[in-house]
Amino acid sequence: MPKLPAEAYAIIEGRHSDPFHYLGLHPEGGRSVVRAFLPEASNVEAVGEHGEVASLDRVHDAGLFIGALPNGSKHYQLRAKFGNDVVEFEDAYRFPPILTDFDLYLLGEGTHQRLYDKLGAHPMRLEGIDGIGFVVLAPNARRVSVVGDFNFWDGRRHPMRVRGAGYWELFIPHAKAGDHYKFEIIGPHGHLLPLKSDPLAFASEVRPKTASVVFDEAHLPRPRPAPDGINALSAPMSIYEVHLGSWRRKNGEEWLTYRELAEQLPAYARDMGFTHLEFLPVSEHPFDGSWGYQPTGLYAPTSRFGTPEDFAALVDACHREGVGVLLDWVPGHFPDDPHGLGSFDGTALYEHANPLQGRHLDWGTLIYNYGRTEVTNFLVSNALFWMERYAIDGLRVDAVASMLYLDYSRPPGAWIPNQYGGRENIEAINFLRRFNTEVFARFPQATTAAEESTAWPQVSRPVEFGGLGFGYKWNMGWMHDTLNYISKDPIHRKHHHGEILFGLHYAFSENFILPLSHDEVVHGKRSILGRMPGDEWQRFANLRAYYSFMFGHPGKKLLFMGAEIAQSREWNHDQSLDWHLLEYKYHSGIQALIRDLNRLYRAVPALHQMDCDQAGFEWLITDDANRNVFAWLRKGFDEHARCLVIINFSPNVYRNYRVRVPFAGKWKEVFNSDSAHYGGSNVGNIGEVHAVEGKTPELRLTIPPLAAIFLVPES
Repeated sequence: MPKLPAEAYAIIEGRHSDPFHYLGLHPEGGRSVVRAFLPEASNVEAVGEHGEVASLDRVHDAGLFIGALPNGSKHYQLRAKFGNDVVEFEDAYRFPPILTDFDLYLLGEGTHQRLYDKLGAHPMRLEGIDGIGFVVLAPNARRVSVVGDFNFWDGRRHPMRVRGAGYWELFIPHAKAGDHYKFEIIGPHGHLLPLKSDPLAFASEVRPKTASVVFDEAHLPRPRPAPDGINALSAPMSIYEVHLGSWRRKNGEEWLTYRELAEQLPAYARDMGFTHLEFLPVSEHPFDGSWGYQPTGLYAPTSRFGTPEDFAALVDACHREGVGVLLDWVPGHFPDDPHGLGSFDGTALYEHANPLQGRHLDWGTLIYNYGRTEVTNFLVSNALFWMERYAIDGLRVDAVASMLYLDYSRPPGAWIPNQYGGRENIEAINFLRRFNTEVFARFPQATTAAEESTAWPQVSRPVEFGGLGFGYKWNMGWMHDTLNYISKDPIHRKHHHGEILFGLHYAFSENFILPLSHDEVVHGKRSILGRMPGDEWQRFANLRAYYSFMFGHPGKKLLFMGAEIAQSREWNHDQSLDWHLLEYKYHSGIQALIRDLNRLYRAVPALHQMDCDQAGFEWLITDDANRNVFAWLRKGFDEHARCLVIINFSPNVYRNYRVRVPFAGKWKEVFNSDSAHYGGSNVGNIGEVHAVEGKTPELRLTIPPLAAIFLVPES
């Protein structure tokens, strides 16, 4: 065999970072020389564009073949014999680059807003040949190969070339949508890493398998848009939070597919009066028990319930019913599964290298390095991807507090201060501001919401005024205080009166969503019904009063699935909700109550138009702690758009109870949570009451036990 250059051995040994420099067609000594590396081939020929055939010599037993192509042909195919089979195919190393110089420039500075159009696996046609273009970031790798159904999962067959600041690319002719693939990476120290799934895969295998799947997302059916203004501060926003795998199940065991969910869930949400559905994370994740909060495939709807087209059909069905779609989104951390992002190229690429910065102690997960432009570009592009490709109406960002603070859930000495010696994560703050800025610039009808549990200021205020730029913030303080209050026996509630009052001191400092989420019905916290004190009647009456209090309170609303049927047990992600409970009047009464509260909330402007404005709220009664009574006035834009909300958190009936109101005349009792229709005792005001004329008009009311009444002035 002839003596080979070092470059040839780099190909043979799988350590060449630019195989195009050696393989493929090259001018050499006035000839067009073809070099091909085809392990296990016994004979190889090059077939020119006019049918001319050149035999390639086997110059190394590992499978390196070299020969001259006659007549100066520039286009050719390879014909190889593997055992008894002769195969004719295109040479991947004769095609031009995939990324343009402008792509490389934007990728290098981390400002490529459409990362998903370039990275990942994309069906394309180059020089008249159909195939798949693969691009992946791995700046510290010695070699990256694509392995998959199209090459026997053999990393020797399709090594990629590196371009720019570490972007590896390769066009593989005749690979196709539906092919399974991964990346085989040799790290900077020469070690072969576990096969890696594509960080920008648009589809994946069903767990426990972990291969990425080529999907032509450019031809994904685009869901119709949601109704205009559905996320506006002045619009009613009542969110039904859903875990797709446990809302309902077939035969008590099987998941509903996206298509089956599309037939049932949007219509149910609309019938119940919800304005939005919020899905727990749908990005691909390996562990069911993470509920999606430990994703490995941010760009792929989980394959548990179907294909990307099926997920698009679910979004379309929601919009067809007039229901917006929000996704829980997890840019704060990711699991360390070997096929995922951790040590992706043999180094800490997506995460911090130092575990004091790069690992969550609570969750055992890895933390993104927000100071790296490629990482923030990856995350921001992912947010835009869901809105562009799937017409998602908003993203709720998980665990924002864990991103904002370097010492989050860390003991002293187990964290690294920022450059100024503080605990604030400056890179994460900048990332969140960029994320919100780009989302609202590209999709002004969309929104974002922060699950942020601290007193960080201006979470939902504009970036240009020093805020983080979110559309909304979850009001975790309201949730904790009010659940603590309602769990007390009524006889003790007078000592906790302030827990209801306190939230109104800051209720308009942010654009708040009032969340009764999945986190409140797991890990021994009991269901919402399970927190209610007293006998059966009192427990359900307390629950009716509490939900009514929530819908009368300023702020948008969020209920986790099962709350609307008064689920008795804690939520279990492996089981369907207990829909059989609706056979019992108290449970069906709660469902009817939520349906009517949603309809009232949407129909009465005073209950939603100024949800996030101090001018839309006025306390009327705050000091009746002995009787556990609260009263306030909600206001809409019109001066006559008013709604009086009165809550009695005691089991006593109060008659001739006086409440001052702004208008004399008839006030209609438009809602009473003690109605027999909901399972109550039917105490009330027979539909209306008149405010007596005077300097300050007042109503004399009958207030039912453990109940709320809503009254509006007759126009």
